[in-house]
Amino acid sequence: MNTQLATFGGGCFWCLEAVFEQLKGVHRVVSGYAGGTLAHPTYEQVCGGRTGHAEVVQVSFDPAIISYRDLLEVFFSMHDPTTLNRQGADVGTQYRSVILTHSDDQRAEADAMIGRLGTLGLWSDPIVTEVVPLTAFFPAEEGHQGYFRANAGQRYCQIVIAPKVAEFRKRHLDRLRG
Repeated sequence: MNTQLATFGGGCFWCLEAVFEQLKGVHRVVSGYAGGTLAHPTYEQVCGGRTGHAEVVQVSFDPAIISYRDLLEVFFSMHDPTTLNRQGADVGTQYRSVILTHSDDQRAEADAMIGRLGTLGLWSDPIVTEVVPLTAFFPAEEGHQGYFRANAGQRYCQIVIAPKVAEFRKRHLDRLRG
C-alpha cells in the first residue's frame, strides 16, 4: 500500500478531521499541533496562543485513490483561507490557515493551487494561507482524536462541525467512502 502524508490547519482540528476522514483513499487522520516552538505542547498551551502552534490534521492517504491536489481542493472548500488567524468564532494564531508540506512537490502543488484560486476570485479578500515545510508534528491528546464521531450530540459539534460536514458531503459526494 502506497501511503503519503499531508498536514493542514484551517481552524479547529475537530472540523477538519471530521471531513478528511470521510474521503475515499484516506487511511487515517490524526489531530495535532504543528508550526510552533514548544516540543510536545498540550491543548491548553496551544489554545493559550503563545506556543506558535496551529491546530492541524495529519492525513495519511493513498495517492492512487486520492491525489494531494484533491486534498487541497477539499481543504480550501471547507474553511475560509482569507481570514488571518481566525475561523468563525475561533480566534488566534492556533486557528490560522496553513499547509505544512512534506516535500518540494507538495510545496509546488500548494503554491499552484493558491495561485489558481486567487485568480478565480472566489473570495473578496486575498488568500492568507501559509505554506511552510513541516518541521514537527505532535499528535493531540487522545480525547481530541475522533472528536466529532465521539461527541456528535455535543453543542459545539451540532452548531459548528455538523453543518460543515453536511456541506462537505453535499459538495464532495463523489469523493466519499462507500
